[in-house]
Amino acid sequence: MAADDSDAEKTEQPTPKRLQEARDRGQVPRSRELGSAAVMIVGSGALLLGGGGLATGFGRLLQRGLSFDRDTLQDPSLMAHGLGVAAVEAITILLPFFAAVAAAAVIAPLALGGWVFSAEAMAPDFNRLNPVTGLGRVFGVGGLTELVKALLKLAVVGAVATWVGLWLARDATALGAMPAVPGMGRAVHLLALAMLLMSLGLVVVAAVDAPLQWWMVRRQLKMTRDEIREEYKETDGRPEVKARIRELQRKMSKRRMMQAVPTADVVVTNPTHYAVALKYDAARMKAPRVVAKGRDLVAVEIRRLADEHRVPLFEAPVLARVLYGSTEVGREIPSGLYLAVAQVLSYLYQVKTLSAQRAARLRRPVPEVDPALRERFDRSGGAE
Repeated sequence: MAADDSDAEKTEQPTPKRLQEARDRGQVPRSRELGSAAVMIVGSGALLLGGGGLATGFGRLLQRGLSFDRDTLQDPSLMAHGLGVAAVEAITILLPFFAAVAAAAVIAPLALGGWVFSAEAMAPDFNRLNPVTGLGRVFGVGGLTELVKALLKLAVVGAVATWVGLWLARDATALGAMPAVPGMGRAVHLLALAMLLMSLGLVVVAAVDAPLQWWMVRRQLKMTRDEIREEYKETDGRPEVKARIRELQRKMSKRRMMQAVPTADVVVTNPTHYAVALKYDAARMKAPRVVAKGRDLVAVEIRRLADEHRVPLFEAPVLARVLYGSTEVGREIPSGLYLAVAQVLSYLYQVKTLSAQRAARLRRPVPEVDPALRERFDRSGGAE
């Protein structure tokens, strides 16, 4: 199949597994314009709110830096110390502004793609050094998109900057007539206002770029129907593998069931088609429990094991079929079979405790099966 045909078939939205794999590779939507807009807005907002204090602090710092006596001028160590103190004070003044801008730079990308750390994305990829691949990126859809965004940004921000420059031109020229410290405060205020207004132009660009980046990533991750089917098979298991697992589970279950036959108190038979092994421990069970059951060949195997381990066989066709159909292995028998099973166990207990002559004279019971259960399971031996 040609590459174009394969791409044309990618009409299905990516599955959660596909999205998670892309996220593990670091392939998530990212908008540089959104980050730039956020940094500009937060930075200009911080200047607008704290610009007066910033200008006042730097004004005092400038005055101290330009005011020194003769001894300080002649002692290089004092000059170096003064420079260090001034640098620390300048960093302290700028620290809140830098912290706000840094927070915006970190948080803004998370708004679109969330936090992602991918070692695969950090690994060196020499394909990026391939000039053919680079030209494909430049002249491809991505390069064209970046060119359109750059032109849009230039047009919007340029128009806003021109308008802001004309609007603030008179205030800017009036700064020369103001004293130094108030003039610095006013200059910072005008600069912050200009930055904030121009940032609104970046917001327009980001409002276009962020949904575009999300759409482009989803488009790259689209899948064909065959890919979705293969993923489903890998997730839920291929049919042949699941069939093999079920077969192994059945074998293990049958093996455990056969191991429980020697511990049974009685095996109720049909006599040939069904065999159900029962066990009853009054100290641990509320009612007798089915420890093994089977039909046809499995029933033959159960009877063989019972003979080998001298487990009594009791022929009761109706009871065997109803036990087989009504009770799963490991479960206690239903209340409708209490009387029938009690008759069987009582008879076998008497046979075991009495002498052979007296046991031979005992009348073999016909278990009384609940009519409702008999009607449901007697004919087929299975649930309706």
